[in-house]
Amino acid sequence: MGERGGDGPVRVEIGFPEVAAPPPRGTPAKLKIRFKETFFPDDPFRQFKGQPLGAKCALAARYVFPILHWAPKYSLSHFRSDLVSGLTIASLAIPQGISYAKLANLPPIVGLYSSFVPPMVYAILGSSRDLAVGPVAIASLLMGSMLQQAVYPNNDPYLLLQLAFTATLFAGIFQAMLGILRLGFIIDFLSKATLIGFMAGAAIIVSLQQLKALLGITHFTKQMGIVAVLKSVFKKTDEWSWQTILMGLCFLAFLLITRHISIKKPRLFWISAGAPLTSVIISTAVVFLCKGQRHGISVIGELKKGLNRPSWDMLLFDGKYLSAVIKTGLVTGIISLTEGVAVGRTFASLKGYQVDGNKEMMAIGLMNVVGSCTSCYVTTGAFSRSAVNHNAGCKTAMSNIIMALTVMVTLLFLMPLFAYTPNVVLGAIIITAVIGLIDVQAARHVWKMDKVDFLVCLCAFLGVIFISVQDGLAIAVGISVFRIILQITRPKMEVLGNIPGTELYRSVHQYRDATKIPGFLILAVEAPINFANTNYLNERITRFIADYDEERQKQEELHHLILDLSAVSAVDTSGISFLTDLKKSMSKRGLEVSFVNPVGEVMEKLQRANQATGFLGPDSLFLTVGQAVLSRSSLMKESVPAQV
Repeated sequence: MGERGGDGPVRVEIGFPEVAAPPPRGTPAKLKIRFKETFFPDDPFRQFKGQPLGAKCALAARYVFPILHWAPKYSLSHFRSDLVSGLTIASLAIPQGISYAKLANLPPIVGLYSSFVPPMVYAILGSSRDLAVGPVAIASLLMGSMLQQAVYPNNDPYLLLQLAFTATLFAGIFQAMLGILRLGFIIDFLSKATLIGFMAGAAIIVSLQQLKALLGITHFTKQMGIVAVLKSVFKKTDEWSWQTILMGLCFLAFLLITRHISIKKPRLFWISAGAPLTSVIISTAVVFLCKGQRHGISVIGELKKGLNRPSWDMLLFDGKYLSAVIKTGLVTGIISLTEGVAVGRTFASLKGYQVDGNKEMMAIGLMNVVGSCTSCYVTTGAFSRSAVNHNAGCKTAMSNIIMALTVMVTLLFLMPLFAYTPNVVLGAIIITAVIGLIDVQAARHVWKMDKVDFLVCLCAFLGVIFISVQDGLAIAVGISVFRIILQITRPKMEVLGNIPGTELYRSVHQYRDATKIPGFLILAVEAPINFANTNYLNERITRFIADYDEERQKQEELHHLILDLSAVSAVDTSGISFLTDLKKSMSKRGLEVSFVNPVGEVMEKLQRANQATGFLGPDSLFLTVGQAVLSRSSLMKESVPAQV
């Protein structure tokens, strides 16, 4: 294959020209490059290169605490924009915080606690300017449904609160470790199709759960499935309250109309942003003035004033509940992390700045760790609040601080005002918030693009609404992973033909004009070759040869097998053994095997294998398929007279 002259580069004969391969690299250098490409593709340390020690320390401090990057340059004009944004999202965060806490089966006050401390922590550690932090519907639903399997809320509310804080701790640790260890690719297993189906299913389940509040039902099912919920609704018609239904429909219509107006005219975003708080104020006043409790309208009840109390003494690591809280923490942590990072990147792309995904994971994780010790449950960047924050013109993370301070004032002075807030309005707020998660257009686009992806989307959707939220998610992820495994173990191979009048060779199934070359079988392998697929590749090549013989009916005998390896990014020991054995077995059948354009690692390992066994021989490597065909055709013509 080639010769080495001293310590210089290897001279490798590839087809017609003699090409110099790059100098060999040692194992430590290769491992270093592979480690860097795998865990540090964005090269976050490039800014430290060539800097003095003082500058490196300053850059490191800015990396760990992004607030140090924008705070010194903060201006009054920025503050005006952030003030408006912060007050606007606070008007949305207060009613949503109370509503989502009830969705998680936690005391409403915990939702406000979770809208105070976490945003302050994120403002210091987070790198997104637009992300508005707080409780979100999906994570709240997951936590409520999963912890409900360990302890029912009405049986032991204090124990449930302990488990919620402990699960939040595990969620934060898991999220932070993903960022610290640069393992953010794990959340990529939640494909877009999976999330579309999961979000839509969860939105329906969340909405159905609010029928308890909208209809005024007192005794409601503990299950989350659509069948169980509908059975509970129609079996308890005697508990329906027309006063509650009337109030719920009125405020639900009001919230949906304001949402529609803001969608049609984005400049009027403040209408939908202020609608939830307006609904809370009006409904509270109506219930208070009309003595709504006497007419069967359920209210939140008295909420204690005061800021977050420390909750590290409430963290529970009892072996009886440990598996449940760890599982809950992992699932809610992954879902909330996926939502937060996706939302942050979305709005960053709109404003033209970068968000470090791994840094965001660390920020969100540490935020939840701190939150678990300050009476908060799982929080992340919410899409609805972040959209409002973005549309309101926020400039920095100061909007989160202003929102948190507004919530602080509410906790200190305004809590008695929520005593008469009806639960039916909170249910209407939740339905309005989650209805946007049902993205029919996105599902239709998935159907047009990829039917298998649509199957994943559909399985996630059906699994969530008919089985459970966590099982539906697990089924969809399982199908996605299974698809990846199939792509690895059953790689695609294409038969190539020549485009007449050119030197191009393309798939005969993709291009009608591509014609096969008599006497040649040209195959393109479109995946890494490894231990998981070598047997399959061998069987496929054998079948292609049999199909060739059957198609040609011995009119044109097969002489050459050409493998285009340009799409093979990697090969392991089993893969090299497969290529070696293929060359030998095809030689016994009278076929010459050629390899075209092996790249990077593949070329290097072929070179090593040839040095050890000499299996390649002359004219086995080519830069292009055209060169391989021309070279082999010339050899065939030269060999004809000798045979005669």
